Amino acid sequence: MNQFTNAIGIDVSKKTLDAYDHLRQMSITVPNDKAGFKTLLDWNKKNNSTSSVVICFEHTGMYSLPLAVYLTDQGISYVMVPGLEIKRSLGIRRGKSDVTDSISIAQYAYQRRENIKLYQLPSSQLLELKSLLTLREKMVSQRAGYQASKKEMRRFLKVINPSKVIFDVQDKMIKELNAQIKKVEQQLIEVINQHEHLKKTFNLITSVKGVGLILGSTMLAYTNCFTAFDDWRKFACYCGIVPFEYQSGTSIKGRRKVSHFANKRLKTLLSNAACSSIQHNPEMKIYYQKRLTEGKNKMSTQNIIRNKIVSRIFAVVQRGTPYVDTFKYAA
Repeated sequence: MNQFTNAIGIDVSKKTLDAYDHLRQMSITVPNDKAGFKTLLDWNKKNNSTSSVVICFEHTGMYSLPLAVYLTDQGISYVMVPGLEIKRSLGIRRGKSDVTDSISIAQYAYQRRENIKLYQLPSSQLLELKSLLTLREKMVSQRAGYQASKKEMRRFLKVINPSKVIFDVQDKMIKELNAQIKKVEQQLIEVINQHEHLKKTFNLITSVKGVGLILGSTMLAYTNCFTAFDDWRKFACYCGIVPFEYQSGTSIKGRRKVSHFANKRLKTLLSNAACSSIQHNPEMKIYYQKRLTEGKNKMSTQNIIRNKIVSRIFAVVQRGTPYVDTFKYAA
């Protein structure tokens, strides 16, 4: 149990930080840079004992990263949480500003000060993996946009006999994006290979059938190399692949379904891995066809396979040995 007696909420934006002291009802606005961070800590020291206050702010990607790095270097306790979690925990609120947001964040942290889980900044390698994966995702999206645009233009612009330039330019953009995506993927491999523990864990992950470079490196990044989740069920819940009951009294009893609150990127990658396993893994292919023959739902069966993949990944990492395909030894 933590011994915090006060909380400071910080609303992080591109240029500034708006901080609010919950108990003393004081606020301050500082630049989102190293000088601003120092001013913020000096302001805190004037009003609180450093060890008695927890600092809380939203996870806003690269805008909150410099603050997190600075606090980690200074040995200051802090919490970084998703904005949606804060919003839903405090109920309906009217109006919005940076100051009111910092007040809400401070209230959120103060209410949970005894049991709040402090944030541990991932290693520089894992942070780089995240950045590379985000960049790759953007380029893949851009490539898909050009591919779809070219297809539509070929279909509908043929009536006006369009210039060849329209398609040549898009072909060159797609070709260049392919090259840059490959370059990012090579860098992902290089970053993983430079760190022995990451390399070993990655090799264990990818020993599970259906798991490749992108899913493997994404799991490394979002599990903080399998230190952020106690077991695979919690991670599956985070990915949005665990079905929950929908029931109230005797009149409302819906079917079990997954929540739409999830890491959509991981959920998509696990769906791709499940489809790949159904096609190329004999064990999963037989299991999938058997359930369909029994009249089971197609999507629920795919979701079971997603969960199987997650459980196997966590099992090989915790065991420290590669996945063994026992199916091929079955009589």
